[in-house]
Order: sequence, then structure tokens, then C-alpha cells
Amino acid sequence: MHLATRTSPALPLIVPLAAALTVVLALAGCTAGGDESGTAAQTANLSVPDVAPAPESLSGEAPSGERLVAPGPVPGPTQPPDGEEYDDSPESPFLDVATSPLSTFSADVDTASYSNLRRQVNQGMAPQGVRIEELVNYFDYDYPAPAAGAEHPFSVSTQVAKAPWNPEHQLAMVGVQATEALPASEGNNIVFLLDVSGSMDEPNKLPLLAESFALLVEQLDEDDRVSIVTYAGDNRVVADSVPGSEHGVLVDHLRSLRAGGSTGGAAGLTTAYELAEKNFVRGGNNRVILATDGDFNVGPATPEELTELIEAERDSGVYVSVLGFGMYNLKDSTMEAIADHGNGNYAYIDTLAEARKVLVDEFGSTMFVVAQDLKLQVELNPAAVRSYRLIGYDNRRLADEDFDDDTKDAGDVGAGHSVTAFYELVPAGTTAGSSGDVGGDLMSVHVRYKTPDGGAAGASTEVEFPVGADAFTRTPTADFAFASAVAELGLIATGSEYRGQANLDGVRQRAAGALGDDPYGLRAEFVDLVEAYSALG
Repeated sequence: MHLATRTSPALPLIVPLAAALTVVLALAGCTAGGDESGTAAQTANLSVPDVAPAPESLSGEAPSGERLVAPGPVPGPTQPPDGEEYDDSPESPFLDVATSPLSTFSADVDTASYSNLRRQVNQGMAPQGVRIEELVNYFDYDYPAPAAGAEHPFSVSTQVAKAPWNPEHQLAMVGVQATEALPASEGNNIVFLLDVSGSMDEPNKLPLLAESFALLVEQLDEDDRVSIVTYAGDNRVVADSVPGSEHGVLVDHLRSLRAGGSTGGAAGLTTAYELAEKNFVRGGNNRVILATDGDFNVGPATPEELTELIEAERDSGVYVSVLGFGMYNLKDSTMEAIADHGNGNYAYIDTLAEARKVLVDEFGSTMFVVAQDLKLQVELNPAAVRSYRLIGYDNRRLADEDFDDDTKDAGDVGAGHSVTAFYELVPAGTTAGSSGDVGGDLMSVHVRYKTPDGGAAGASTEVEFPVGADAFTRTPTADFAFASAVAELGLIATGSEYRGQANLDGVRQRAAGALGDDPYGLRAEFVDLVEAYSALG
């Protein structure tokens, strides 16, 4: 296996698929009587992609490599189609430190919500299904990584400054940075579980899926094994334990896929798990990568039914990652539930550039877990903080007693991943709050995790990081400024009750002033996205 490093030129502004393709997108869902042969014209001419620039229609890149400008959105936002499903959890309220000094939540490294919001805004739609933590965690921050040979596979950084949308409050930024050192591995045992049902018969679904997985194949070598399972009305084993070095064979399988039929995803999951367990590599990375629009309609189909199936397999040592594709019938809630309960991560692929980010640039963090069931518990000091609220992580909150419960599942963190959380604080001893310096520790950050080699049944380790008054600064870093701008956009997009003075002009100005090195152009893309959102009206 060889790992790609992030040395590619800045990514372009990622825009929707070309208008000519968008016009012909079928709005049909899965149909039991669909043609299993599908539409060959959409897939027969797929190139074998490598890390070279992708075709313009899928990558968002112009032939000369210049960054494309987002097309002007239609006047006034439209609502996403009824076929798209999201699970919007209630946001955290402010809590009194005197009665609720502990805040406990599971780590989250998913990024799907950001790329999906980008797709919605660029299509002129009002965002739905916005999870603020996934917007923030989409971007890289310059947190110090743990030193080589460190006792724990992550470091914790904190910074506190005025809350931009409420300057009488404070904003605490907590960053967990996982080591970039990959765990010793005997190789990858990966099962591609690919949805080829009728609803995938669109240019930005199955053809984009095939090109995306071809990028992943290029990262593998003779130590790796790849199996391919497709599912529609039934499921089919296309490849069983093919060496990762057989790039041509694997890509030929991907290019030959055709869409048609109903969607029996649960049966496909069962077959994928069976293959992964049959070919299990002890000491290796054993993972199912599910690629779908999430529109299951045969057999177990609800998030609850599917997560029950996933949880039954969780102790097998096989992880599940989910890649979402397409629009109009996107079942975001189903895909997030599968990833969360399968010890995996969830990303939404809207362009080949996004696929390259997830499957090439972030190959190590996507594939290799370094801290399992990672939980955070922040203990606020009532002498310094009167009340607080956690921003985002609304469906990741845990009961305080769950922190010490090793049977309680939580998020897994991959090599090089970072996890960022924001707390809005009301300082103690004030009525409206004061942004001045305070005495004593503000809070303590407790992190509990398991080592991957211990498995789900292993014992956890707890680490404590006190946050003193010196964490407060009147000159926050560019990372703080940018990440807080992303969080503020999330407050606006969700219509948060606690958005205060949040506004898009402030978001854009603060983000534009905090681009930093921005080697992939992702922060500059965010600034353009805010402008596109402003134009929605």
C-alpha cells in the first residue's frame, strides 16, 4: 500500500455538475421492474482516473486548470425535494454550570454535511440537514500533533476569545489532533459495497461512483485485497479478494457497472460483511465501504432496522465507511446512522475533486483508526463560567454517565484526523456576560478512548487537559477565526435560536481574512460559498 500525500495544486471551487447534465437528471426513484442492464451510454466511456485532473463535468476544473466561478444561484432559495431525508436533532440550549457542570459527547469526524450544503447552495436550495460540527471538521487546522512515541495517539489544544456573534460571551475552541503515524498494518481487506439500483442511473451517481473508487484503487498494492459486492433487487459478488495491485482488473469491474432494479441494501450489507470476515486480515484494516444514495426500498430499510443489523456485526472488527452520492432522493439520515453505528465515517461525494480529497488526500484518516470510541467530557468551572452551550454535536450528545461506560459506542478517529468543538460561554459574576479575563481554570477537557488493537471490548484510557485562564486571548489565531466563521454560517443555516448577531457579511469577512496557506483552496472556496449563499436572498 502506498499513501498519497497532499501535494496536489489548490482544489478549485467545487460547483455543481454541468448544467447540460443537470437538465437530464431523472427524478425517478428505485423501481422493482428496472432494467438491470441500465444505460450503457453513461458508463461505457469512463476513463481510468488517476491523480491527474478529472474531466471537467465531474471535477469542476476547467481544461486550463483555472478555478471556476460558481454559477449565480436562482433568485430566492428553493426547498430540497421531498425525496431527500434528513434527521434534524434539537440544538443544545444554554445550561447552568451550577447544576450541569459536565458536557459529554462523542467524537465526530464525518464531513458529509459540508459538501451536501455546498451542493444545495450551488443549486439555489435552502440548506437542510446541516450539522455544524461536520461543517467545522471538514477543514484542516494547524493543531500540534502528538510527538513521535507519545503515550496517547492525540493531542488537545484549546483557545478562548470573544464570541463573534455575541461579544458579551466567550467562545472556547477545543481541538483534538490525532497522530499522523499509521498503525502497523498487515494490509487492507476492503469490500466495496456498491449500489447499482435504478436510482443510481444518473451522471452524478454511478458514473461518478466508478471514477471515485478507481481513484481509491490506485492507492492500493499487492499487500491489499479488494472484494466488490453490488446490490439492486439482489446482490452479486463481482470480485472476491483480488490483489490491490491488480488495478486494471478492478477498474474494469467498476467501469462495467450498470444501474437498474430495486434497492436491497440490507442483503448487500450482509454479503459484504460475510466477505470481509471470510477474508479477515489479523492486524490489518478490515473495512466495508458502502457507496449509495441511501434509498433502500427492499428488506430492512429504516435507519433503526439497518443500525440493528450493523450493531450485530460491530464486534467483528470490520469497520463501515459510507460515501453518499447524488441528489433528489438522498437519504442522509440513513447513511449517517450506518456510519455512526458501524465504527466508520460518512462523506458526501458531489464531484471527483471531493472524491480525491476523501479517498486520496485523506486516505490514511479514512482507512486507519488510531483511537476507537473516543468521547469528550468538558467540565466547566462555576467560579469562571455561569452558563454554556455546546455548538453542534446535537445527535452526538451522551449522558454524563456514558463517559465511563466502556460498552457505550462512540466515534472512531483515523490517522491525521482532527476533531473540533466550540462552546459558547457566559462568564460568571455578570448579568450580560463579560469578555474580560477571568481567574482560575475555565474548564477541564477529559478524553476517553480505546486502542484499536483492544477491540470494542477493550478497556478505555482517560486523559485530562486543564484549560486555564491564560487560554483567553484578544488576538485569536487564523484557525480560530476561520473555524468560528464556519460555525457561524452553521448557526445561520440552521436558523439557530442562539445565533445572536450572526450575519453572512461578518462570516465572509472573517473567513477571507483567515485563509492562511490554504494549499488546496478549500478556505477560499468557503468564502465563495458564503457569497453564493448571500445571493440566495
